[in-house]
Amino acid sequence: MLRSSLLLSLLLVTGAAHAAPHRVFIAGDSTAAEYGPDRAPQAGWGQALQSYLDPAQWQVHNHAKGGRSARSFIEEKRLDAIAGELKPGDVLLIGFGHNDAKFEDPTRYNDPAQAYPQYLMRYVQLARDKQATPVLITPAARLLYDFGSLLDTHGLYTQAMKQLAQQENVALIDLNARSSQWIRALGEQGARPYFLFVPEQNKADGTHFSVAGANAVACLVVREWVGLQPELKGALKRDIDCDVTQPAGQGADAASPSRVVHERDIAVSQPGPHGGAGPTTAYPFFADDNLPFVLRKRVLHKGAGIGLHPQHKDEIYYVVSGQGSYVLDGKQYDVAAGDALLTRVGSVHALQQRGEQDLVVLLAYPR
Repeated sequence: MLRSSLLLSLLLVTGAAHAAPHRVFIAGDSTAAEYGPDRAPQAGWGQALQSYLDPAQWQVHNHAKGGRSARSFIEEKRLDAIAGELKPGDVLLIGFGHNDAKFEDPTRYNDPAQAYPQYLMRYVQLARDKQATPVLITPAARLLYDFGSLLDTHGLYTQAMKQLAQQENVALIDLNARSSQWIRALGEQGARPYFLFVPEQNKADGTHFSVAGANAVACLVVREWVGLQPELKGALKRDIDCDVTQPAGQGADAASPSRVVHERDIAVSQPGPHGGAGPTTAYPFFADDNLPFVLRKRVLHKGAGIGLHPQHKDEIYYVVSGQGSYVLDGKQYDVAAGDALLTRVGSVHALQQRGEQDLVVLLAYPR
């Protein structure tokens, strides 16, 4: 019953002839909000959402605002502003929870058992009254570890939202679960470039995102949204290969594991090969792994990255120039020219450019 009603609701989005381009509205807090250059490198996932969608088919209207809870967003008439624009066939993404837990502030606090779902239901009802599709989004996880374990700081609010979705037949994106999984795959240190850990600005913020983090979390949102509405695939401008779930039965090869190798550790002095004159230095990267590779060069411009993803083939990255942050199976490495990175089938990895210089990488992988 839940699935059939949800599909019927989503068909309103794809079937309404007047809704081209379709529109998606975001009601949320600082994790989804938009930030200007003066707040760099801070960004919200909502401002990265349009980069995944063809604007000729989908237009993003981001009403998210920092510091707001489900209560204060309504009391400040921000939901009224959305109501004035919302039309049949639109989608309303609803994501709160970070500020609803602030017990010390009665203008924002919502107890998770009653007030929080009651306020969320007002967003859901508005969307339904306007013949739009409401989608609830559980709060993104914080980068907060204690004794090596990622803490769940939104537990009761996540649970309350999921219960509301079940009871009221509302589509749900469990961003708390997906972002927690993503952080664990990066590891505590590897996840830091995706949040606002900016020493030069005296920031150590595990709640809000950098540009890289906003893009990564937007990818998680879009991936889950496509799962609810497969027709969205035709509107995608970027890939959404950001699922870090390991394929069943797969793991890194224990006999020849994924690893990072440094030129300085493997350099071999030799005479010139094939009868050539003079001494040479050879660097036999992974020579014993016997893999038939295709070679590719990729230049990562400032701020660019290769998203966290599971490996379905063996692959080598060789850093030609620049600096980056590399994550391999939850461990972070600072990499620069001369470093080579082998990722085996079953591992999970990501690479993010750092600094002012382009990060130039040669990629080798099986055909």
